[in-house]
Amino acid sequence: MRPIIVVGSINMDVVTRTNRLPRPGETVAGQSVHFIPGGKGSNQAIAASRLQGAVRLVGKLGQDAFGESLRTFFQTESLDVSGVQTIPTAPTGTALIVVDDHSENTIVVVGGANLQNTVEDVEHLPMSGNEIIVSQFEIPHPTVLALFRKAKSVGATTILNPAPAAQCPPEILALSDILIINETELAFFANSASVPETPDAITTLATQLRTRPEQIILVTLGAKGVLAFTPNGVIEVAGRVVKAIDTTGAGDCFVGALAVALSENQSLHRALEFANLAAALSVQKLGASSSMPTRAELEAAR
Repeated sequence: MRPIIVVGSINMDVVTRTNRLPRPGETVAGQSVHFIPGGKGSNQAIAASRLQGAVRLVGKLGQDAFGESLRTFFQTESLDVSGVQTIPTAPTGTALIVVDDHSENTIVVVGGANLQNTVEDVEHLPMSGNEIIVSQFEIPHPTVLALFRKAKSVGATTILNPAPAAQCPPEILALSDILIINETELAFFANSASVPETPDAITTLATQLRTRPEQIILVTLGAKGVLAFTPNGVIEVAGRVVKAIDTTGAGDCFVGALAVALSENQSLHRALEFANLAAALSVQKLGASSSMPTRAELEAAR
């Protein structure tokens, strides 16, 4: 099994349930509130570790109550957090999440300590070249770029989930061996005026986005599954029909699970099925990290 290094954000998610999402200027009654460990980096690392990946998380926490709570949470997981630093100069990242009765959500993220992940931090990160390196866009783009430059210089595999979508140095996308995006992110990075709604439209944009022949672009389609654009053609994996309770973190679960499957040298098609199943299991529970399935749960659902 290849080691997985996830460099990314660590947040405390403050999650409230409501009957419906509020309109601008409107106040609605909440049904409940939960404090759940989150952040795209942490979520993807937790997803991978629960599926028995050998995972190291690299990121930063604030010196505050949320940071202490997250440290305590990590102690209950099979996860290497020796690369997680606590800093006094910024608060722990926080996400404010509202989920309605249809499992739709709105999210506001305050980056805090996540924005203090620096180029110097990743330049000193040990790598042998056998690793799978995973990152996202909730930490500064220069840090992700430096991370991927180092990874490619030693021959490591790079997986990028460029979310939330934002303008970035094109080299970041070019250095990504596997680019994982949804339809909205595909439209953004391909400079499309509209979100693609058909397989043909998705194919056109994904083909335009590819920066080198060997690059793999995965377009996640939510309940409809995933399309993979590879050097050998297109792979389609259908979604699974489940009763969704909360879709928060489903994309992160997919990323973490895919990294595990690839670390086990599963074929890309099998890895996509593995990740798709993990994500389907995750939406049947509330929260992000709290919804990530274990390997036993995944194997039982096959």
